[in-house]
Amino acid sequence: MHERWLEERHHEYYYKLAKKLDYRSRASFKLMQIDDRFNIFRDGDRVVDLGAAPGGWLQVAKERVGEEGFVIGVDLRPIKRLEGVTTITGDITEDRTMKRLLDLFEGQADVILSDMAPNIGGHYSTDHARSINLCMYAVNVCDRILKKNGKLVMKVFYGDMFPSLKRELEDRFQSVKVHSPDASRPTSSEVYVICKGFKAQKKVELIIEPPKVKKKEFTVKGNLS
Repeated sequence: MHERWLEERHHEYYYKLAKKLDYRSRASFKLMQIDDRFNIFRDGDRVVDLGAAPGGWLQVAKERVGEEGFVIGVDLRPIKRLEGVTTITGDITEDRTMKRLLDLFEGQADVILSDMAPNIGGHYSTDHARSINLCMYAVNVCDRILKKNGKLVMKVFYGDMFPSLKRELEDRFQSVKVHSPDASRPTSSEVYVICKGFKAQKKVELIIEPPKVKKKEFTVKGNLS
């Protein structure tokens, strides 16, 4: 009971602080704490935020990259407009959404953020597997648009499949660290993986379906001359 009371107080504190400071999510403080510790953002950085709704991480990213920075968020759900931030409503697991992202982005990213999480079904092993699957999509985005020496901050539900994800990350980044910010719930299984020094050794190509060609209604045969 005492642990539950502490968790509720912890959640309530950051929830009220987010409301007071006009942040859209208590998760904003997780990203602030991660940046304060690991120095993720620099002035002028180009940032992609996956699973960005309702926009708490977008707010923090935009504040920390400054006026010269570029921040774009992607989510299945529409994101209410934020000054100086571009958003896409779409499924990042689909190449057509990635194509829209590339069309708007016009270049490579300095930082990829992913706060994506599966719909929780209550069966932990299943939820964990779905979380790992989403993380691999974020890794796939890195392979496509993250520049050399770029950074990745990604949420994952910790479990028995985590070591395989960590190996994939270590194959791509010079530094991979696991961290739980103070703003996370004490009893939560979520952790954040902070990756720096992207090696840019892999290249994943988009598979864009060609436009459908309308079939001819009839075929002319023979010599017309």
